[in-house]
Amino acid sequence: MASAKTSSRSRGTPVKENGTKLEDGLNVFKSDRFDADSYVQSKCSLNEKEIRQLCSYLLGLKRTSAEEMRKSVYANYAAFIRTSREISDLEGELSSIRNLLSTQATLIHGLAEGVNIDSLPLKASEGSIVNELLSNVEDGEPSDLEKWSVEFPDMLDVLLAERRVDEALAALDEGERVAAEAKETESLSPGILRSLEMTVTERGQKMADQLAEAACQPSTRSSELRAAISALKKLGDGARAHSLLLNAHLQRYQYNMQSLRPSSTSYGGAYTAALSQIVFSAIAQAASDSLAIFGKEREYSSELVMWATEQTEAFAVLVRRHALASSAAAGGLRAAAECVQIALGHCSLLEARGLALCPVLIKLFRPSVEQALNANIKRIEESTAALAAADDWVLTYPPTSTRQSGRSSVTSIGNAAVFQHKLSSSAHRFNLMVQDFFEDVGPLLSMQLGGQTLEGLFQVFNSYVNMLIKALPGSMEEEANFEGSGNKIVRMAETEAQQIALLANASLLADELLPRAAMKLAPLNQTSYKDDTRRRPLDRQNRHPEQREWRKRLVNSVDRLKDTFCRQHALDLIFTEDGDSHLSAEMYINMVGNADEVDWFPSLIYQELFVKLNCMATIAAEMFVGRERFATLLLMRLTETVILWLSEDQSFWDDIEEGPRPLGPLGLHQFYLDMKFVMCFASQGRYLSRNLHRAVNEIISKAVAVFSATGMDPDSVLPEDEWFNEICQDAMERLSGKPKGIDGDREVNSPTASVSAQSISSIRSHGSS
Repeated sequence: MASAKTSSRSRGTPVKENGTKLEDGLNVFKSDRFDADSYVQSKCSLNEKEIRQLCSYLLGLKRTSAEEMRKSVYANYAAFIRTSREISDLEGELSSIRNLLSTQATLIHGLAEGVNIDSLPLKASEGSIVNELLSNVEDGEPSDLEKWSVEFPDMLDVLLAERRVDEALAALDEGERVAAEAKETESLSPGILRSLEMTVTERGQKMADQLAEAACQPSTRSSELRAAISALKKLGDGARAHSLLLNAHLQRYQYNMQSLRPSSTSYGGAYTAALSQIVFSAIAQAASDSLAIFGKEREYSSELVMWATEQTEAFAVLVRRHALASSAAAGGLRAAAECVQIALGHCSLLEARGLALCPVLIKLFRPSVEQALNANIKRIEESTAALAAADDWVLTYPPTSTRQSGRSSVTSIGNAAVFQHKLSSSAHRFNLMVQDFFEDVGPLLSMQLGGQTLEGLFQVFNSYVNMLIKALPGSMEEEANFEGSGNKIVRMAETEAQQIALLANASLLADELLPRAAMKLAPLNQTSYKDDTRRRPLDRQNRHPEQREWRKRLVNSVDRLKDTFCRQHALDLIFTEDGDSHLSAEMYINMVGNADEVDWFPSLIYQELFVKLNCMATIAAEMFVGRERFATLLLMRLTETVILWLSEDQSFWDDIEEGPRPLGPLGLHQFYLDMKFVMCFASQGRYLSRNLHRAVNEIISKAVAVFSATGMDPDSVLPEDEWFNEICQDAMERLSGKPKGIDGDREVNSPTASVSAQSISSIRSHGSS
């Protein structure tokens, strides 16, 4: 214990000495004759060494001071915390005292007004009451009712001064009842009755003013507010009471909002959540108080709805200014959607109280969300266009997928199987961005933006299809017809494999990937349909007419690409680079001689058509795994394009009908063989459509009619159909590189078979490498 005291004494001594030295040093500044200039000059007359010593001393003093400050803080931290708490408690007590003093001042002010002002107008009436009582005394003893009427004003003044609301209300009701009974029974003289009625009216108005003043006080508790509003309503001033109730809740939540400080760097969702909690809690409390006090009266319900709508609009303005504006401008659909979802979530809770304010929010938030939506769609379009400029148009699986023996890869996630498909790099990016985009569309449904979202996505896909069309060789002259293509650069698809990859991109996106993503926009996703990820999108699309129509538009956009592809390849077959036609009337009308001397074989252009279809079928078989129907439709469309070109080529038919020489037997023979060849390989390849079958029959009928016009019988020069079928079958075997069987029977052929380079060495190559 002694050592502790000694150490304490030893620590305290330097402090005292330092304090004494400091006080002595400050004495020079306390002198009346202190001269600042001379003092500074005396202290600054130092040489370089002394200045350095002074600087070193000052730095040391600074470090010592900082260390002393740190030690002092740590040493007195507990005392500082305790003092802070005491100060906080003291502030609370001072606030309570202030409220009490305010209440007392109001009471004294009310008493003074009651004595000096309110009593003045009653002097005449009270004098008349006294006179009447005196006259009654002369006539006889005054009744108890008359005595009560004289004492009634003073009793009311006491109750009002002491803020005894319930008793004052009861007294006013009693006064009204007594006045009504006295008027019926004439138990009071006219002067006393008139004074009683005036007392009830004036004291009631005074009480209403007191209650209104109490309701406007920020310090009034919720229970006290409801009591004041209820009392004011009982006094017959319901409209004023309801307005005061709503205004009181407005003032309270505006006061609570002062603690919110939105910042451009803060998280918009947090600000929206905090503001939603304050605003919609206040509206909910106001609705509860209004229902409890005023019930479901239409007048008050309408005012509540209008007030709540105004507060919701003010809330939406704040959210748009501090949370949505920056997100929408930057294209942050996810951030904007989250803010909207938070606000709508809080707002929807009011529906249980009869306030449907979500449409108000939706209307006010819609422009900001639309801005973010359009910015996102624009970003998808620009990003996809940038990748298309460098796309090599080679189909690959997504980086995370696993290839399984040439089939579409399957990645298992939980109990669901997600199928991965082969696309080129730009299509993979397009699909990824669309899938990510649809993760943020939850609020878009409640805001009725589903249709606009689908329309924007269609425009982006249509723009991507335009770029795919530009990637086809020979389509550059059609750029002016592409909406939104602008001056975007696209890498050309040189080979047939690359060109078919363009179709694979567009068809897979339109048929499966985009409709599957758009299902998140469905108003009600049925559980059974949502869980079955392997169900074809078409089955689910049938449940939603809007999306079904949207899917048709996607398919129509793909058809534009398909038509351009088929037209380009048909033109490559029909025309040379110099513009000459391989499909002319001369190839038929110039045939003369003996039919037995001709080595019958399909014309060169139809041989090339068969070989091209064979090659494309082989490529398509690898690219359209699981989607063979699209490959079949593609080959069908290409065949139809060539045949329809022949059917509609008026110059060809003019030469056949009115050329320098008529169509002879050999020409009709060759023409019939060519058409039968087209029918044969289209039938075996399973892409003989009704349109193609009808077009070929019409062409044959037209040629036969031209031949018959010369006076010859076509049946006399044309062999039986079995002969044509045999020649066509032999031609397909030779062109596809499959020899006859040993027993003379031909092999079964398919247009998907590989083509032998040796068997087509004499055939002119077009566009394939």
